[in-house]
Amino acid sequence: MPIDVYMTQLSPTMTEGKIVRWLKKEGEELVSGEVMAEVETDKATMEMEVVDEGILHKILQPEGSLVAVGTPIAVIAEEDEEIADDYMPEGLGDAPAADAAVEAAAETQTVAEEAPVAAPASATPIPSAPTAAVAPPAKAGRIKASPLARRLAMQKGLNLAAITGTGQGGRITKADVEKAVRRGISLGGAVAATTPPPVRPLPAGPLPYHQDEFEAVENSMMRKAISRRLSESKQTVPHFYLTLDVAMDRLMDLRVQLNEAADGAFKLSVNDFVIKAVSKALVDVPAANASWTDAHTLMHKHTHISVAVAIEGGLITPVIRFAEQKGIVDISTEVKELAGRAREGALKPEEYTGGTFSISNLGMFGIKQFAAIVNPPEGAILAVGGTEERAVVENGQLTVKKMMTLTLSCDHRVVDGAAGAEFLAALKKHIEMPASVLI
Repeated sequence: MPIDVYMTQLSPTMTEGKIVRWLKKEGEELVSGEVMAEVETDKATMEMEVVDEGILHKILQPEGSLVAVGTPIAVIAEEDEEIADDYMPEGLGDAPAADAAVEAAAETQTVAEEAPVAAPASATPIPSAPTAAVAPPAKAGRIKASPLARRLAMQKGLNLAAITGTGQGGRITKADVEKAVRRGISLGGAVAATTPPPVRPLPAGPLPYHQDEFEAVENSMMRKAISRRLSESKQTVPHFYLTLDVAMDRLMDLRVQLNEAADGAFKLSVNDFVIKAVSKALVDVPAANASWTDAHTLMHKHTHISVAVAIEGGLITPVIRFAEQKGIVDISTEVKELAGRAREGALKPEEYTGGTFSISNLGMFGIKQFAAIVNPPEGAILAVGGTEERAVVENGQLTVKKMMTLTLSCDHRVVDGAAGAEFLAALKKHIEMPASVLI
């Protein structure tokens, strides 16, 4: 019998994908593990692998198609199998079924990619809220699953790597997939019970611009996701902002000394110091290291720092996990490695999800001060401006010091004013006494 191939959820927040290129043609043999198509998600262009083997009988969605998760995109047949001309995969052209598939995938949007990250084995896990079920870590190597389980997972837009098998030898069964559907497990993100707002079309009628005076650049999946998520954050998260100036003279001197002593072995940036100082300040003030859900406030036991990185077409936030346990040189090396792979579109979903606090630094562009938008479900984000010489009064005397402005954006539901102020005070101490970040 024919096998329907469905658009799979390839990233934790993916609700639809754009088929960039079919790497297999109709009539070609499909071998498990081969790449069938390239799909643009809200994060990157990713490869969609063959799961069920056979002959690619028919491509239902051509290149360039924007397809909701759970929608049929192709049909696979066994060799010499006869398929009726009027054969129609389940869900194709069925609006209710397609809408349900989109809603099921869109449930991951509200928590904005940030599933709580499991602590080390020695730590006690934080109970998950009913609306924030956490998927198991992805499995390495070949995934053992029954053919029926594979087909059902494809139909539901689930990734088998996120499902724990209960069959013999860890084999994934149909019952395991059905259980995952009930729990809301996807590629590794968390789940909430709301869907993203619909995409609003351009206003009817002519645009107020001359056609020869602009170039219409199609919005990428990433740009659409950024637009949707930031709009949701601003509309639903009660933001408030706290701003503080910090003296940078000692930190800048220490940075020069360390880089000179390294003799090329490493090169620390100001942002490396900020990341480490933030992790220590969050340990000092754990109330600022928290996430919001409708049922619970999650008080995180470790600092997983999301670092905003600009890439072509948007930005992404690789996560430095357990930053409080890492030295500044290790953090510097990891940031460079993650940022490099982010620009290549090679980050894995678990490398840009699960943050507990975000940092956005525009100081290298000469920006003195700005306010960033909270990245839910995180409770706060720090906006870092550039370092500049300013005239300041110290002990009644006018002097010139190197200063930097920090602005903390908080979700008032989870981080109140007192907690935000205490965090900034602790951060100021670690930045102005930078030797503390080396201890």
